[in-house]
Amino acid sequence: MQSPRYALVAYTNDPIAEFVRQLRQELHPDLPHLPAHLTVIPPRFLPSTEELALEATAEICSHVEPFEVTLGEIETFIPATPTVFIRVAHAYCVRDLHDHLTSHKALATAEEWPYLPHLTIVKMSTEEQAQKAYQLARRRWAEFDGSRCILVKELTFVREARDTIWVDVSGVPLGSRLVSS
Repeated sequence: MQSPRYALVAYTNDPIAEFVRQLRQELHPDLPHLPAHLTVIPPRFLPSTEELALEATAEICSHVEPFEVTLGEIETFIPATPTVFIRVAHAYCVRDLHDHLTSHKALATAEEWPYLPHLTIVKMSTEEQAQKAYQLARRRWAEFDGSRCILVKELTFVREARDTIWVDVSGVPLGSRLVSS
């Protein structure tokens, strides 16, 4: 059996989360999703153990204060993957955190694609479906009148249980110690 993949995300629980939930339901109702989240470390196989990766994450995050992220425009990863997402407008804090985490030997691995801070809306089955989803998402985002800022104060280490199903492993607060889930 192959090792599971892991990722590090920052869940959001605000009007943006509800916007994403409703849009996902409209675009791809039968697909299970993680709650709305900002991707800090994209899915990867760990070069070490889950425990070492969690320890490294907790240590690094204990030195990072919570920060705010402003979301930008709707984009897509087509043609690489049929995924529609909201790009982070000013990504310095997120990119620095990503780079610092992925430089640690417990988390360092070759990334499949260049890192782009984003909040995933939906991954479709085909490029054509993703193009249609992209157009609808752009219209809906233009109509969204809530705040486009997310406060990042905790990251969550997640493990892939099977295709499209991810489970929370542990919460990792910024500026403090690991919290067991």
